[in-house]
Amino acid sequence: MTEALDRRTFAIISHPDAGKTTLTEKLLLSGGAIHLAGEVKARGAARRARSDWMKIEQQRGISVTSSVMTFERDGITFNLLDTPGHEDFSEDTYRTLTAVDSAIMVIDAARGIEAQTRKLFEVCRLRSVPIITFVNKVDREGREPFELLDEIADVLALDVTPMSWPAGMGGQFEGVYNLASNELDQPTGDSRAFEGKRATLTGLDDSALETLLSADRLEQLREEAELAQAGYAAFDEAAYRHGDLTPVYFGSALKQFGVEALIDAIARHAPPPRPQPAEPAPVEPTRDEVTGFVFKVQANMDPNHRDRIAFMRLCSGTFKRGMKLTPTGHGKPVAIHSPILFFAQERELADEAFPGDIIGIPNHGTLRVGDTLSEKADVRFTGLPNFAPEILRRVVLKDPTKTKQLRKALDDMAEEGVTQVFYPEIGANLVIGVVGQLQLDVLISRLEAEYKVAAGLEMAPFETARWVSAGDPKKLKEFTDINRTAMAKDRDGNPVFMAKSAWEVGYVAERYPDVTFAATRER
Repeated sequence: MTEALDRRTFAIISHPDAGKTTLTEKLLLSGGAIHLAGEVKARGAARRARSDWMKIEQQRGISVTSSVMTFERDGITFNLLDTPGHEDFSEDTYRTLTAVDSAIMVIDAARGIEAQTRKLFEVCRLRSVPIITFVNKVDREGREPFELLDEIADVLALDVTPMSWPAGMGGQFEGVYNLASNELDQPTGDSRAFEGKRATLTGLDDSALETLLSADRLEQLREEAELAQAGYAAFDEAAYRHGDLTPVYFGSALKQFGVEALIDAIARHAPPPRPQPAEPAPVEPTRDEVTGFVFKVQANMDPNHRDRIAFMRLCSGTFKRGMKLTPTGHGKPVAIHSPILFFAQERELADEAFPGDIIGIPNHGTLRVGDTLSEKADVRFTGLPNFAPEILRRVVLKDPTKTKQLRKALDDMAEEGVTQVFYPEIGANLVIGVVGQLQLDVLISRLEAEYKVAAGLEMAPFETARWVSAGDPKKLKEFTDINRTAMAKDRDGNPVFMAKSAWEVGYVAERYPDVTFAATRER
C-alpha cells in the first residue's frame, strides 16, 4: 500500500490550442523524463512533442490519441495521461478520464473557458475527479486575472483559490508570485523564459520586491494579490479532493512559468489511487487481489512490429510479470509475460506494478476496451460506455482486392475506439460511425500509412445510430423485421437502428414504445 500511496495518476484536459501538449512536455522536462524541449510544431523528430507519435499528429501539431507517460520526482511516481484536446475525440478522452484520480485543466488566459473545456469538466464532475486549474499564456496579452477566476467560479460552479499571481501580463509581464511559498519567478534573457531566477521572500510586503519589480508592477501585484487572497476561498484539501474547489495557478507552459508549482501541487494535494466503480461493489486499492480494466487499445505504436497494446489501469493488488489474469471478455486466464511501462514511444518491461499504474499488455485482439482483468474473475468495472455516432459513412475501396485487409483494419480501429463499424442487414458496404469529422481524416490516414489500404468515404443514407433492445424478444423481432433496410449489427452482434436524422429517431421511438433506443452502451 506504501507504493500505491506514492502514485499520482492524472490527466491534462483543455480546449484545442490552450497549450496542453506543450505543458505535457514541460512537465516531463521538469520531472527529468526528457532532456530536450521542443515546440509541438518544431521540425525534426527529436524536437517535436514526445507524446504526439502518430503521423497525422506530427503533420498537424495536434494530439488525436491518448498517450501515457510515467516519471518519478522526489519519491513520487507520476502517471500522466495526455488526452486529445480536439472535440472530435471526446470518446477517447472520456475513457481516459475513467482511468485517472485527478486532472489539470488548462485554460488560455486570452480565451477563458471554452466549449470543450466545459464538456470535459462535466465528465470530471460525473466522476468527482479533483481538478487543478492552470491559466496558461500569461506572458501574452490576456484577460484580467479576476475576470478569469470569476468565470471559472460561475461557469463551473466551483470555489476557486488563487495559488499564484502574475506580476503583469502580456508586454508588462515581469514574473509569477507564488502565494503559498512567497517565491517570485522572473523571466531572464531575450527569450523572457523562466531559467531558475527565483527570489524567496517573507511576503508581499518584503522590501526586496522593490529591487525585483518595476514600481508599477509591484504596486499592482500587492494590490491584486491581497484582494484575491481576501476575496476568494482559502485552499481546503478536502474540498479540492471532493471536486468542490479548484486551486488556480497562473503561468506559461512555453516559457516554463508555473510548471514546477503544478508538479508540487499534484504531489502534495492530488489523491493517491481511489476506489473504482465496479460490480458487485467498488474496488478499493487496498484489496489483495490484482484487478484492473482496459480503457484504451492502440495498434501500431511501433509500425515495424505491427504491435497491439491494451492500456490497463491497475486498481488493486501488486501486479508481477508473468502472472495470469482473467479478462471478462472470454473468461480464459491470460499469462502476461511482457507488460510495458510507457514513456510515449519509449517503453520498458514492468516487473511489477501497483494500484494507479498504467501498464501496456501486448495482445492480438484478445483484449478490448472495457475488459476487466482480475485474478479471481469475481468483479467487473463499470462506467466505460460506447457513444452513438453522429456521422455515418460508407467505406469505398480503391482496390477491390484489399477487402480482407480493410475489414481487419476497421476491426482493429473499432477495438481502439477510433471508429465504430456497423454491418448492414441488407447490402455489403460496411458503414463506419464517428463522433467528429477529424476522426474520418485519421481513419483514412491510418488505413494508408499502417495497413497500405487506399480507401475513400461516401455519404451513407443514414446520419445517426441507436442500439435497440426490448424486454420482450418478440417485440424486438417485430421491429427489426419491419425496419430491415435500416438495421445493422455492431461488431459484437448487437442490433443497431440507423436513422436518417435525430428527428427520425424520435419519431420511430414514439411509434415503438416497447423498444428502447440507446445513445450509449456499456462496454
